[in-house]
Amino acid sequence: MYILRSFQYSFCRIMFLVSILKLTATYTNCLCLNINYFFVIKFEMLNWRKKKPSQNVQHKYSDCQGDQENRQVYFRVIRFNDKEQFKKKSNRIKTAKYGILSFLPLFIIDQLIKFSNQFFLFISILQQIPDASPVGRFTTLLPLTIKFGFSAIKSIIQDLIKHIKDYKVNHKYVEVLRNGILVQERWSEIGIGDIIKVKNNNIIPADLVLLSSSELHGICHIETKHLDGEHNLKIRQCVKETSYCKELKDLIDLNGIIECELPNKLFYNFLGRLKIMNNNPIPLDNKQFLLRGSILRNSKWIYGVVIYSGHETKIMINKSLRSVLKESAMGKIQNSLLKMIFLLIFLLSITCALCSLWWIKNSTNKYWYLEQRDVNAYTFLLQSISFFVIFHNTIPVSYVYIEVVRFLQAWFINNDIDMYHEESNTPAKVRSRYLNVELAKVKYIFSDKTGTLTKNIMKLKHCSIAGELYPEGSQNKMIYNLINHSTKNYILEFLRIMSVCHTVIPEKSKLTDEIVYNASSPDEQALVIGSQQFGFTFHTRCPTSVTITTLNGEETYEILNILEFTNSRKRMSVVVRTPDGQIKLFCKGADTSIVKRLSKSGEKHKNQTLMHLNDFARSGYRTLCFAYKNITESFYNKWKDEYLKASVVLINRESAKNKVAEKIEKKLTLIGVTAIENKLQDNVPKTIQSLMCAAIKIWILTGDKEETALNIGLSTTLITQDSSIIIFDETKLTDLRHTINQKMYNLGNTIETMNCTLIISGRFLKHALSSDLKMKFLKFCLNCKSVICYRISPKQKAEIVDLVTKYTNEVTLAISDGANDVPMLHKASIGVGVVGLDGLKAYNASDYSIAQFNYLLKLLFVHGAWNYEKIIKMIYFYHYKTVVFNSLQLWFAIYSGWSGQVLFDRWNIFTYKSVSIFS
Repeated sequence: MYILRSFQYSFCRIMFLVSILKLTATYTNCLCLNINYFFVIKFEMLNWRKKKPSQNVQHKYSDCQGDQENRQVYFRVIRFNDKEQFKKKSNRIKTAKYGILSFLPLFIIDQLIKFSNQFFLFISILQQIPDASPVGRFTTLLPLTIKFGFSAIKSIIQDLIKHIKDYKVNHKYVEVLRNGILVQERWSEIGIGDIIKVKNNNIIPADLVLLSSSELHGICHIETKHLDGEHNLKIRQCVKETSYCKELKDLIDLNGIIECELPNKLFYNFLGRLKIMNNNPIPLDNKQFLLRGSILRNSKWIYGVVIYSGHETKIMINKSLRSVLKESAMGKIQNSLLKMIFLLIFLLSITCALCSLWWIKNSTNKYWYLEQRDVNAYTFLLQSISFFVIFHNTIPVSYVYIEVVRFLQAWFINNDIDMYHEESNTPAKVRSRYLNVELAKVKYIFSDKTGTLTKNIMKLKHCSIAGELYPEGSQNKMIYNLINHSTKNYILEFLRIMSVCHTVIPEKSKLTDEIVYNASSPDEQALVIGSQQFGFTFHTRCPTSVTITTLNGEETYEILNILEFTNSRKRMSVVVRTPDGQIKLFCKGADTSIVKRLSKSGEKHKNQTLMHLNDFARSGYRTLCFAYKNITESFYNKWKDEYLKASVVLINRESAKNKVAEKIEKKLTLIGVTAIENKLQDNVPKTIQSLMCAAIKIWILTGDKEETALNIGLSTTLITQDSSIIIFDETKLTDLRHTINQKMYNLGNTIETMNCTLIISGRFLKHALSSDLKMKFLKFCLNCKSVICYRISPKQKAEIVDLVTKYTNEVTLAISDGANDVPMLHKASIGVGVVGLDGLKAYNASDYSIAQFNYLLKLLFVHGAWNYEKIIKMIYFYHYKTVVFNSLQLWFAIYSGWSGQVLFDRWNIFTYKSVSIFS
């Protein structure tokens, strides 16, 4: 018996080795190829499932973004010097995620979000059942524990760093007014309604409303580089009703309330009003609002009242609001396959358990040498678990290490020296490593123009004043015309608008006596610097006036009102009182916004000016129109009262102010236009040409006019000499329907083979995206090689990206540098932020961040292609290994069972015959 059993074992080992050789050769030649085709089909057939639209995430804070009519009609009332009020809310913050007691449950929950981790943890639990598991207890538990251990160590280190930072921040000190004196208090002890004193170069500890300042007229300067990445100083000014509060006595006697909106995430919006005693309410807006995290500059001290504290501050709300986690299409397919395999294993285990019970029931007496269990429910359960554990290798435990590969891929992108921008000291950065494989599958790229394709460094190139062209280098001509030319008055007004109509803050350099201009808009900075070329220098800004130096000496203009630029208004105006006592309105903006507000007498030079404007636009320059209006004292006094009433409302304040502004911004006189150059970034044409050669369709979305957009298309090689240009600019729905049907009928299927560029206006999109022609129009756009959209708003950009992403089920990529394009980055499959002069809002809100547009080539063609190839090969290897391993096990079990049965039967026959002979 021993000899036979040894022979059987030796025979099985030999057959096992032979089977390995046979199966390895077989699987190498055919199985790997079949699995390759199977998974390629699975990964590429994304049309099997429709992408679900992202659901709106509800937050506990009122979100004032969007439709003004849908805003909540609630506001906060804050009383000065209320001794009980400051204890209601704490300024303590906590950015760390875990605590000592909460770490383990929260960490486990985070890890079990993934289905693969759930599956292997379930297997590990089943393997701990002694009577059911046919394998060792630590077969799956050990590698899973190692993976969880590394993740836990990483989470602990990251959270410990956050705990240390939180402790340091909460234990900083600031002066707070308590019981009539200033005392040192920790930041964490500050409450709503507290009046605090912040000194120069210190960080502001909470969201404040400015009450007074050490500077003249109650102004102060703040730096917000830690909030939005902008290094230029921003001016803030308290209302004159509280500017006198420079002593403690004045602050103690201050009696009033502040009514303001509830905490929200809008960084640059604040609405409130101040009521002192029984006086009329005073409007409060962003000019009096100081954000937590900003730094006080160029002021000895300020006093402010706490409006929002702790996690109610705008910076903390924006940190706590989690963006929607984007998941790759490959990840979705993998999860679906894992669930399908799990279901298959479950059904197979049940089937095998039933067959095992049937075999046990019918073979108990025959195979007496096997230890058999009774046929009952308990045996069925144990058999099911045993088979489930045996078959679980169909999903390899090494599958969890794909996360390690993603981490390494992100590390390579972050440390790529070719994607490091030395001038701005900016490397590439990965925030969504789950999208690494998607980089190789991009089919559509949506790009902003200004700051993304261009350098965003503006320079004034040409001017047109009263129909007279002044190209670059014609300063002497303009100065000569200022002496004795028929357009002398127009030239003077034009240069005054350039010098006065802006929000630029001048600052004298400490090293030199030169004036440094801090501007939120590069256009305004270019205009102020450009006016210096013609002898008009802006050098002083006070809260209620600006002073400029002209050819005839200094002129001071009293600023009565500033009607700020918005995306809906597309213009900016200031109401000033001139040195001779007249009231004038200076206005600058887009031609579409200015021209329709001209008076009949103000259109004297309209035709010639617009002709020059179109020439500027065709040359690729950014254009602005300049206009002015004389205002009577009586009209202004009446209008001022209406504007003041609109400025203190807490609901729909912006729309109310815009309606009043419309009354004064009409019957204007056109003076001229400017051409501002914004050069392309390095290698942009080469990058776009390479992307198009890879069958990637590029859409340029810009707010500039048609001529500028067309020139950008030519300069970036998006439009070539053999391109067919189709322009849609209809504003009526009937014309739109007729144009689309006619174009589709004339071109037919040939449009897919043509090198066609479609140029669309924002007015056309407004109707096309909201009518029954949306799908037909979208299909027409998708057949074109490239699309350029001009005069388009940020909201329309997001709508277009969202529509193309959902309709095509292809991977879309949006790239921009502006804060207003963040919704577009979120709607795309992949959002790429570019470092620009407008701050780091888009950079921080994106999935991938780069410093230059041309880095997109290596991100997609090198890292994207390599990442996709490596992940695919890794998945192929896992499943190939699993199939080979399970096939060998199954074959070995069947062959061993069959050969053992044959040997046993032969042994019985031999024994029976031997006994018969001897007997």
